[in-house]
Amino acid sequence: MKRAYVIVFVAIALAVILGLGVAKHPGYVLIDYPHVFRYESGLWSSLAGLFAVLLLVFLAWVLLSLVTTSSGVVNPWSGRNRNRRVQLAIEQGQMDLAEGRWASAQKHLHRAAEAERLPLLYYLGAARAANELGRYEESDSLLERALERQPQAELAIALSHAQLQVDRGDTDGAHDTLIAMHERHPNNVQVLRQLQRLHQQRGDWPALIRLLPDLRKAKVVSATELAELEHRAWGENLNLASNRDAGESGLAALNTAWQQLSSGQRQEPVLVLAYAEQLRQLGAEAQAEEVLRQAIKRGYDSHLARLYGLVRGSDPARQLQTAEGWLKQHPDDSSLLLTLGRLSLQNSLWGKARDYLESSLKVQRNPEACAELARLLAQLGDTGRSNQLFQEGLGLLDERLLASPLPEAARA
Repeated sequence: MKRAYVIVFVAIALAVILGLGVAKHPGYVLIDYPHVFRYESGLWSSLAGLFAVLLLVFLAWVLLSLVTTSSGVVNPWSGRNRNRRVQLAIEQGQMDLAEGRWASAQKHLHRAAEAERLPLLYYLGAARAANELGRYEESDSLLERALERQPQAELAIALSHAQLQVDRGDTDGAHDTLIAMHERHPNNVQVLRQLQRLHQQRGDWPALIRLLPDLRKAKVVSATELAELEHRAWGENLNLASNRDAGESGLAALNTAWQQLSSGQRQEPVLVLAYAEQLRQLGAEAQAEEVLRQAIKRGYDSHLARLYGLVRGSDPARQLQTAEGWLKQHPDDSSLLLTLGRLSLQNSLWGKARDYLESSLKVQRNPEACAELARLLAQLGDTGRSNQLFQEGLGLLDERLLASPLPEAARA
């Protein structure tokens, strides 16, 4: 309080001194430009006027700065508040996108994209949200706008577009998009990965086979995955070739597809198995028997041995003799014992067939062996054991059946 009194006292004293000075020395100011302008006044009044003008200029500058830099109180459209609104739109849009609120996500991310200098991620998010809402034209339009704003991001935009096309079920459109990008960026890993998945989804195995060298060169998948993918692609291609047409034309197409494989691939058990199975389904069982016999001769495989018992060669007795030759090296292979039982049935050797099937079941309880032995025993009159084996085979096909509850009457 005392300090305020001191300030007031000093101010009054200065005013008195200034007043006495003005009264004693009023001064004089004259500004004259002939025939144009003339100003004449006292010194102190001129100084007061100049001070007033400077004060007005200062206040105008402060007001202008306040309007252009305020946080929204004076000017709600100021630059600072605009940035704040954009940031809020980004945060809300990303949260909406993650939580599946597609309409809100599209609105906020579109707003953010239009305001940002690098809008790619926001346009992609808005396009995805529109796609989820079924607004496919809006989605494509947002991607086109992204390309206009950031043309250097063409590949990223195209990859996102292809994925959105797949999501909406437009696999043909996604194929065209990815093929165009593959031509421009043949070694891009993401383009190759999406093309691989798309070919698999569409069942376009010939196209996937053509893509395999690029997948290997770019190391898109591991060596193990690539080997599995090659086996599946070629196997499915064999299946596709045989199903294009029935009869001789289908067999010719299957053989053509088989010859397209390399010599090394034609020795791989997985592909031999696929080829022989298709031959069997087309009725070319004698050819299938020869293919399997030669493949097993090169290198024994239990799966090939099992299929060998399902085909009927031109000489069933020789076929049985051949399979029995394999038994010396593989006496505990349940699949081979099953095959020997089946081949014995083909040759009407009932006792031998029963022995082989019993031996197969001793090595491994298999539903196929159960069914074959049950059929044989039923014909031989042992219906009790036959029914028991049928029940066991059914349970082996799906062990959950054994755990299912049964009605009381059925148990009794």
